[in-house]
Amino acid sequence: MLVKGIKSRPEYKGLDVDRHAKRHLFVLEGEGAGALTDQVEVKGRDFLEKSEILYLPAGAAPKAYDVSLQALSPDVFWQAPTLQPMLFRLRACLEQARMGTRLYISGTEGFIGQIMQVALEYGMDFNSIHTEHRGSTARRVQCVHCKGITDNVTTSPFSCTHCALPLLVRDHYSRRLGAFQGVNIDAEEPGTAPQPEEMFP
Repeated sequence: MLVKGIKSRPEYKGLDVDRHAKRHLFVLEGEGAGALTDQVEVKGRDFLEKSEILYLPAGAAPKAYDVSLQALSPDVFWQAPTLQPMLFRLRACLEQARMGTRLYISGTEGFIGQIMQVALEYGMDFNSIHTEHRGSTARRVQCVHCKGITDNVTTSPFSCTHCALPLLVRDHYSRRLGAFQGVNIDAEEPGTAPQPEEMFP
């Protein structure tokens, strides 16, 4: 159910490199690499010598984003094989971060949500983190019945990968979980769930 005016719905205002920052930490997924290269075109390359890039290849239309990012010659470039090593490396970066460090996140909503969770664990202010959505609009959804989380949901309804209930994907978003909510769509009349509709390609 897509409803306008839902306050919990995330807003991604776009990356805007802070020229006064002492250190820049970019955490990018797939097509999110484009958010950084666009900033270089607008603001020049000076900030790159103070930048660390953590990159996770992903996306429906993979390109050589890793080559593009390395060609920028940042202070540090690191490519993660999967999300878990990415989160581990991010925690290490945030443990050593000093005042004046800025965090920039770009990728899919599920990716942004999970990176944001780690940043909040380390006391970063939610409003100071720059985010930009790039790539698929697939969602990360928590089943409100079994509490299982399913990544990369593109349809509504969909079957929970944990309890198999048909779930309606709602626009309500949990910042704590980094996920949208899914509720049983045929709870009162089992077996009457409508056919899945592609809503988040």
